[in-house]
Amino acid sequence: MNDERHDRQNHASARDRRLEYQARWVDLQVQRAIERGEFDGLPGTGKPIDDLGTTHDPDWWLKRLIEREQITGVLPPALSLRVEDAQLDDVLDAERSERRVRELLEDFNARVVGARRQLQGGPPVITPTRDVDAELESWRQRGAARRERAQRPPAVRRVPDPEVRRRRWWRRLVP
Repeated sequence: MNDERHDRQNHASARDRRLEYQARWVDLQVQRAIERGEFDGLPGTGKPIDDLGTTHDPDWWLKRLIEREQITGVLPPALSLRVEDAQLDDVLDAERSERRVRELLEDFNARVVGARRQLQGGPPVITPTRDVDAELESWRQRGAARRERAQRPPAVRRVPDPEVRRRRWWRRLVP
């Protein structure tokens, strides 16, 4: 019994000494690197640490990863549908076929209705469905306006004659 206790004590003290030596070794390596100037001129030197005064967020690393890698598609359905709704006119305007625009609108409406039916957590789905016929008409009107602008001749800029100097308003007052 005494031998087991003695072995455990020796093992614990050896472990503690090893951890102490490792900590000293790490400190020594850092000190030597500082003396060699390896930490001089690092990016962010002299700048405040981001988010130092804010409250602790356990998912900070995930949010930074999403922002840095520009990952999309991880929003809850309610939020992703809001974003898609805001960009839908631009997506529709890029299409040339009325049939394809109708398919996109019907797919969007089906996903909105499906998200409303799901009782998952997250924010409520407040994105309205789109009236397919009304959206097709406004798509046609936007297309006609684009074609009209494209056919219009470019505006001619009047180049001022360098011989004629414009008088400033304050100079007009003085004869």
